Amino acid sequence: MIDFGRVQKELQECTRDMEASGIKVSPKSDSLARLTGTIPGPVGTPYEGGSFQIDISLPDGYPFEPPKMNFVTKVWHPNISSQSGAICLDILKDQWSPALTLKTALLSVQALLSSPEPDDPQDAVVAQQYLKEYQTFVGTARYWTETFAKVSSLGVEEKVQKLVEMGFPEALARSTLDAVGGDENLALERLCS
Repeated sequence: MIDFGRVQKELQECTRDMEASGIKVSPKSDSLARLTGTIPGPVGTPYEGGSFQIDISLPDGYPFEPPKMNFVTKVWHPNISSQSGAICLDILKDQWSPALTLKTALLSVQALLSSPEPDDPQDAVVAQQYLKEYQTFVGTARYWTETFAKVSSLGVEEKVQKLVEMGFPEALARSTLDAVGGDENLALERLCS
């Protein structure tokens, strides 16, 4: 059975440290078994400036079993499937320990963005490009970050305005858009549910 008291504590810890780490975790619905994590792209990498959304589902055995994490935001990386967002990371598999938290797991995923392991790939095509045509890899990774992981500030204001015109309070529209990574359809879905 999932220890929901612990999950609550972990969410509070993430909220407290958000300014420093940039890592955010929020419940997807009423259930704490389905969460959304957001990590900033590490500085000095092709992912810099991006905001990456990760789907988190907690198995019944959490924290004794690892959380299942998948990138929602498309990302070009040897250890992350460019198709499904699956992540190849030992602590999400056999190296998990109940001492780890959602925050440490997301920090590890963020660290993976900084230091790919092309010899243990999740996406063989990306790994080959990383090993054989590094500059092309960097360019593609940067392009994917620009295309899929960056939310333009202008767009956010327009989306907030649209939601306000539909009758939602501005602060609520803003916080909901923020919680869903700027996806106005998801924000609307959340505001209407």
